[in-house]
Amino acid sequence: MSLFKFRKKREEKQAPVCTCGCCGSEASKINDCCPEAKEGICCIKVLGAGCKSCHEQYENAKEAVKAMGLSVEVEYITDMQKVMEYGVMSMPALVVNEKVVSMGKVLKASEIEKLLSKS
Repeated sequence: MSLFKFRKKREEKQAPVCTCGCCGSEASKINDCCPEAKEGICCIKVLGAGCKSCHEQYENAKEAVKAMGLSVEVEYITDMQKVMEYGVMSMPALVVNEKVVSMGKVLKASEIEKLLSKS
C-alpha cells in the first residue's frame, strides 16, 4: 500500500519556480509572462548528493548559463526527498523546466549548452 501512495505522490506536479513565479501557468506556455519564459527556459536545477561530481555538474551548469547569456539562476538541490520526487536514481541529474534531461553523468558546459538550446 505504501508503494501506491509513493506513486500517487510522485504523479503530483510541483509548480516550477522562476523569478516571476509564473512558470507552469498558461501565460508561460505562450511565453508572455517573463524574460525567462521568452527564452524558453525558466528554471534549471542540478540534483545531487553534495559529492565532487555533483558540485562539478553545478559549476558546469552555471558556466553554460553564463556563456549563453541567460538570466536564469541555477539551483542546486541536495535534499534527497526533493531529488526522489523527480524519480532520479543516479546523480548528478540536470532538470530544465521541471523535466529531467540528464542523469548519472557529469556533463561539460558545452554539452549543457546544447541541451539548453534544445529546450
